[in-house]
Amino acid sequence: MLDIMHYVDRGGIIVYILIGLNIIGFTIMLWKFIVLIFARWQKEKIIQEILLFIREHDLPIKEKAMQNAIDHQINALELGLNTIKTIASIAPLLGLLGTVVGVLGAFDAVSQQGLGDPAVFSSGISVALVTTVAGLIVAIPHYIGYNYFISLLANIEIGLEKEVLEQL
Repeated sequence: MLDIMHYVDRGGIIVYILIGLNIIGFTIMLWKFIVLIFARWQKEKIIQEILLFIREHDLPIKEKAMQNAIDHQINALELGLNTIKTIASIAPLLGLLGTVVGVLGAFDAVSQQGLGDPAVFSSGISVALVTTVAGLIVAIPHYIGYNYFISLLANIEIGLEKEVLEQL
């Protein structure tokens, strides 16, 4: 554990930002997982709400009303997924920012102290590598989670359409 904290400290503020984003993202993913489990359990209730919406809005095109009602339900279930997608997108960019800052620091140190001591240059390169790794460690599971939830929602939407059409 001490070694991990050593790397976190070497990465600086950018790694702490990435850790914060990671906590936020995984909290949203856990919450979204629970919400989708409840949505599966309440599938019949959701179908009845959609059917009620269709019956209340006696539109000439029932399929359009059905699609609007299903879209409304799916949009409610999608809440929070954009945050996961955003974290997955910006984490590698933050890692890259840390890389640039680290390399810049390495070259600044070399320009001030020369190349006599390799530790001067390696310190900045170390920051660069730590932040790059941290950015990728945060991004990869968020990409996977986002894609998993999107495919799960697509399956729910298809199932809802099928059930509602059968009951119309």
